[in-house]
Amino acid sequence: MQQAEILDFLTRFFKTSGCTLLPTETGGQLKVKLSEEMDQLLMNRPFYWHYIRQTGGIPETATLLFRTDEKSDDGELIYFGSPRLHQIFEVAKKLAPFVRIYQEPLIHSSPALEPWLCLNMKISDQCDLKRDRIYSVGLQLINGTLVEGFHEILSKLTLSPKAPDYCYTLSPLITVRSGIRRVEKLIESELRCEPSDWSDSAGKRWERDQELLDSFYELETEKPEAYFQEKEALKAQYQPRTVIRLINAGLFYLQSRSFLPDISKGR
Repeated sequence: MQQAEILDFLTRFFKTSGCTLLPTETGGQLKVKLSEEMDQLLMNRPFYWHYIRQTGGIPETATLLFRTDEKSDDGELIYFGSPRLHQIFEVAKKLAPFVRIYQEPLIHSSPALEPWLCLNMKISDQCDLKRDRIYSVGLQLINGTLVEGFHEILSKLTLSPKAPDYCYTLSPLITVRSGIRRVEKLIESELRCEPSDWSDSAGKRWERDQELLDSFYELETEKPEAYFQEKEALKAQYQPRTVIRLINAGLFYLQSRSFLPDISKGR
């Protein structure tokens, strides 16, 4: 997830959460005045909010300034894997694990909106090292078209939680359950095709440390329990594994022709 994508995600998250976006002095920054709900979820001020409720006072919510430039000192550095971004992901999952959104139709276009299932997932490759990435997939629930990087496409469309006037939605031919299975198969296929350098390197480090462990006990005719415990610890540390977690999902009613040409991947 690139820094520009992070700012785009945060912009959409805070807009839809009822927060107020404020002007910034430079690019690569996002300044936001939190809503009362977001302040309570993000700022960890339970005593302050208890006091406000008891006294009937007027709350003053926090203003946050995020930055993506590591060289700058103005604002809180936000990056993929940062505690703050992880916290926001968790809040997003809690508030809206599944949403229903509509595209504002293009002028003089068909009033029909097609159903798309969007799944945003966090893929974590784990061994003694760890790498995380966001994977976003859209599936059209009529003809089965699959589109990767779907969150980037959605960010360029005019969307609303309310169905637009004079439009109608088409009924899906593919169920959400079946759509999720299709996306799972796509991810499995993509992961199988990825280079194995990362897991191969972990295997070599595992083999090196296993040889070192064996050398400590090479004179032992019968290995003690400690040897087997350390061997299992090495396995837990180095054995490559991939964990996929759903961040959120949504049903989007869109005009496919407004973004489809040359970016779809049929399955």
